[in-house]
Amino acid sequence: MNRRDFLKRVGLGSVSLTLGMSAGLGGQTARRPNILVIMSDEHNAGVLGCYGNRIIQTPHLDRLAAAGTVFQNCYCNSPLCVPSRLAFTSGKYVSRVGAWNNACWLPSADYPSLPGIMNAAGYESILCGKMHYDATCRYGFREIGGNMNNDVKTGRGNRRPADDLTPTPGLSPRFEEFHAGDSSSILNHDRKVTAATVEFLQNRRAGEKPFFLLVGYLAPHFPLTVPQEYWDRYKGKVPMPTIPAGHLESLPRNYKHLRLGFNVEDAPEDVVRKGRELYYGLTQWLDDEIGKVLGSLAGSAAADNTVVIYTTDHGENMGEHGLWWKNALYEHAARVPLIVSWPARWQGGQRRLGACSLVDAVQTIAAIGGAKVPADWNGDSMVKWLDDPQTRWKDLAVSEYYAHNIASGYAMIRQGRFKYVYHTPADATHPAERELYDLQADPGEFHNLASAPDQKGRVEKMHAALVREIGEEPDRTEQRCRADYQRGYQRPGQKPKKRAS
Repeated sequence: MNRRDFLKRVGLGSVSLTLGMSAGLGGQTARRPNILVIMSDEHNAGVLGCYGNRIIQTPHLDRLAAAGTVFQNCYCNSPLCVPSRLAFTSGKYVSRVGAWNNACWLPSADYPSLPGIMNAAGYESILCGKMHYDATCRYGFREIGGNMNNDVKTGRGNRRPADDLTPTPGLSPRFEEFHAGDSSSILNHDRKVTAATVEFLQNRRAGEKPFFLLVGYLAPHFPLTVPQEYWDRYKGKVPMPTIPAGHLESLPRNYKHLRLGFNVEDAPEDVVRKGRELYYGLTQWLDDEIGKVLGSLAGSAAADNTVVIYTTDHGENMGEHGLWWKNALYEHAARVPLIVSWPARWQGGQRRLGACSLVDAVQTIAAIGGAKVPADWNGDSMVKWLDDPQTRWKDLAVSEYYAHNIASGYAMIRQGRFKYVYHTPADATHPAERELYDLQADPGEFHNLASAPDQKGRVEKMHAALVREIGEEPDRTEQRCRADYQRGYQRPGQKPKKRAS
């Protein structure tokens, strides 16, 4: 079997085994690799075959993992769409670029960005699909497949009153969108993304400048609507969430607010079960769409010279801890899949267990492409770690949430087997709250060790490490966020808004 036939059979493209290193990896070659990044939306890393789930059927991503390296403990830099994607675009933590919530943009349309530095390195940066950008901003990408980024950002936001823990009658209307169907905003968008990406790959000719192509899918983000045959595959097979007695009452204040603000309290058992089954079905549907892209790549002129990376912007709680959607910093929402496949350099079937985050993925993409990264960007290239699993790695990841339906912002640091979360004070009468979990002994994150006397030193050290990594105390970050929310954006042609007293 020749190389191209092998690629077609496994459904993915990669660089030729005879290809030398790219400029960004320590050598010079006339054929630097193309880079294809596939970014889904709201994909819980635990719902993926190559991450150990024996129920979900994701054959295309599993084959990609078999030919690549799986990062077992990668984290988003914010468990929300726009902040996470703006961190990926800018190479910086969300608190450093004011990417607080879904109504935000980067400080300017020409702000230093990953596509911008890739363009400067000789790549053509192309976007196909949703990145949740403002209608006026592409940050260096050329868009294909139509205008799928037409939001109007206001920069506004708010906080819930800390004491207001009054249940809201009824359930979130999002639960009404848990059903079978052949059409939805997600399905329709993603079919267009697949078609445009396939067309691009089929028409790309050998000899053109290398591309950095970001394919932005929306699945498996809600609404959880998927064709009937995908739902049928998981009926009665997906276990219910694990919620120990008394756990919901012990949640940090902000997570209680998330439950109330999103109207997900007291979701009926049949609704929870249906939602989880549909989420599995939608994940498999996404895998099939990705399979079409990888199959097209395998049959294209770019097949022998393309690095493939798969990730997502954040996870999905799926009812765990009594939460749905994202927003929290539990593993279900904050940990994300990351697969890097380049068989010419890195043998497949590998895993890396140390903690990393999407800003590290940004640095890695830049290194592969030989792009010059601004000195003030966060993250570290993982190329040497990919080269040698024994390479010393920092084993650190940071994620932040300063968006909606909370009383105050919070930030997380993962180091080794421990995760520390700091919730900033909501006001003068509601002090900071802390979480500390030993993920090896307590993977479900049910036993908060933050107040344990024997963990006092660890809490202090991890908080100091969090502050060093972010560059300021989260309390200060929260105050900057609130000031930005009050101010909002001044868009071109818009009259200044009076500040509320």
